[in-house]
Amino acid sequence: MAKMNLKAARVNVDMTQKEVAKQLNVSNRTLQSWESGKTFPNAEKIDALCALYGVTYEDIIFLNNNSL
Repeated sequence: MAKMNLKAARVNVDMTQKEVAKQLNVSNRTLQSWESGKTFPNAEKIDALCALYGVTYEDIIFLNNNSL
C-alpha cells in the first residue's frame, strides 16, 4: 500500500470527519487539525485511527499538506 495522509486514509474508508471524530471521542476541530498537520494525535489515537482505517502506522504520513 502506498503511504497516505490522514485525510486520504479517511476518504478511503468512506467516512466523514464527523463520523471519525465521534468514533474517536474527539472534536471535529481536533480531527481537522490532525488532518492538516497542525497538531498530531497521541499514540492511543494513532492506534485507533489505524484500526478504524484498516492501515498500519507505516502507511500514514503525519506531515502537513504543505510539506508533501
